Amino acid sequence: MSLSAPSEPAIAFEGVRIRFDAGDVLRGVSFSVAPGETKILVGETGSGKTLLLKLAAGLLRPDAGRIAVLGREVSAMPERELLAFRAQVGFVFQEGALFDSLSVAENVAYRLREEGVDEGEMEQRVRQALRFVELDEAMDKLPGELSGGMRRRVSIARAIITAPPIVLYDSPTAGLDPVTAQTIITLILRLRDTHGVTALLATHRIQDAFALAHYRFEVDSGRVVPAAQNGTAPGPATNFVVLRDGVVHFQGDHRAIADSRDAYVQKFLI
Repeated sequence: MSLSAPSEPAIAFEGVRIRFDAGDVLRGVSFSVAPGETKILVGETGSGKTLLLKLAAGLLRPDAGRIAVLGREVSAMPERELLAFRAQVGFVFQEGALFDSLSVAENVAYRLREEGVDEGEMEQRVRQALRFVELDEAMDKLPGELSGGMRRRVSIARAIITAPPIVLYDSPTAGLDPVTAQTIITLILRLRDTHGVTALLATHRIQDAFALAHYRFEVDSGRVVPAAQNGTAPGPATNFVVLRDGVVHFQGDHRAIADSRDAYVQKFLI
């Protein structure tokens, strides 16, 4: 399956609704993510941020509405097609969701093993993914031997093992200290700026979202630098969707959200 054409969104939600026993959680959510864009989902706990990520990955189906990813209607895709489709989408879960009984290398290789990839190629790709997150020395360790930040980096390595054009991040820095959180943000910047990854990222940490908007990873120097400096063009688009009561309450870029006088939006800027 190839990338969607430049003229169409990489991800599109149209009138998406989903309901559980307690009632409606999403009540007609619509927004899109352009190829190469990072879209930040912000909202109170229970506003539907993680649900939107799971819907985009085809892990859940909406009760109404349409979800298209890479030009395919995920919301109507049969399960046998979803298995192949998910190789095009990486998912970084909030708690890492690693298998405790498997080594780091086995965790990262899990999807490749399911696909029947040759052992030699599998080892090479696992090493490459772990080298990207600077954890190749931890291949033989178990998740229980790693710090929280290291487990999150292993989760990123597992998410990118199939070189997906889209990565979904569920609160990737939650529970981490500021230094470790910055390491994770740098990895997200590297993926975006060296691989052109499109991202949908849910977070409670607005400072992380602004870091993605204000900085870029400079390939030549291997450093994180301001997105626009010395007359250079700004980095890839980073925009925000603020959710409230199951609907989109606000959409805009980092300047619009910083300048917003809306009381609900301002709660996340304090």
